[in-house]
Amino acid sequence: MNDSELIRAARQARRHARAAFSKFKVGAALETADGTVITGCNIENATYGLTICAERVAMFKALSDGHRRFRRIVIVADTSAPTPPCGACRQILWEFGGDLEVILANLRRETGRHRLSALLPIPFDARLL
Repeated sequence: MNDSELIRAARQARRHARAAFSKFKVGAALETADGTVITGCNIENATYGLTICAERVAMFKALSDGHRRFRRIVIVADTSAPTPPCGACRQILWEFGGDLEVILANLRRETGRHRLSALLPIPFDARLL
């Protein structure tokens, strides 16, 4: 899948977001090593603390479907500035995906491209256990 198709998948996933309180909708598209694309959107509730981000939804869906190796993830939000994954998402992406390519986009264009290791330079993982 090329970059524009993956970005389009994340934009489409964003449409399913449940963000009644914040109105901040996010979509994600995670590409597996075999080219399968798993999407996710943020789902929030009134307590906010039980909200789950689009990136974690995509990763957990992929893991629950048996995928174990990943290439990259696209994250889309309706912002002019790049919207990187939160700290919890960075940790989950690192732990299960390794040094993924992270592509950030909005509703019109790509806004950034990073390696996860640049976004989470000193991760906590199994090496420390």
